[in-house]
Amino acid sequence: MTDETGFDTRELERALGHVFRDRALLRRALIHRSWAHEHGEADHNEPLEFLGDAVIGFLVAERIVRRRPELDEGAMTRLRARLVNTRALADQARRLGLGKALALGRGEELTGGRDKDSLLADAFEAVIGALFLDGGVRAARRFVNRLVAKEIDESRSGRGGQRDAKTALQELAQARGWPLPAYHVIAEQGPDHARRFVVEVRLPGGRSGRGEGSSKKRAEQRAARAALEAISGTASDTAHGQG
Repeated sequence: MTDETGFDTRELERALGHVFRDRALLRRALIHRSWAHEHGEADHNEPLEFLGDAVIGFLVAERIVRRRPELDEGAMTRLRARLVNTRALADQARRLGLGKALALGRGEELTGGRDKDSLLADAFEAVIGALFLDGGVRAARRFVNRLVAKEIDESRSGRGGQRDAKTALQELAQARGWPLPAYHVIAEQGPDHARRFVVEVRLPGGRSGRGEGSSKKRAEQRAARAALEAISGTASDTAHGQG
């Protein structure tokens, strides 16, 4: 099957890992408003773009929460923004070859629309919207996770993004010959549907760190971060005292 540009959409289906039952959805995802206007068509990709934007944001947020539950909300937001900004989505569109697949009006064609980040990002969102409508959340999740899993997982292991505070504290303890950090839940607060955990980690020399969170993992990460800050502060105070 080819679209208005002569692009074989079966190539795109293979890249998406999904054969469309309603190929008109995929065709619509590739039609820019400028082409629809010139050809007197009502259908273009902006409604699918609107849906795809929400679907991508949801699926990336879901993956982050499942794989990075220890992060606070600000760190999660920054990671999601790195994965779903216009440039990142345009790069994904280029990998799929969406530039050559777009149906563009003459004006956009003459001004290099096939390689504009904004148009490519919009088209990518529209394709995800079409994928969601045709194959449901499972098909969309499978494809989106394939795109973002590596970066999220590498960030999880400390090779990208924010470093895992528990891992950093454990490595510091091993380097100093201390026992491995032990985490203790010292309080559970709130109703079952909005539970809050308070965790403390204790270290040699009376050092400790305390953290609170909606899960034990998140509270442990915050306790580890507080302990690292306490150790750093002690070292700084010692250095000033010696000076």
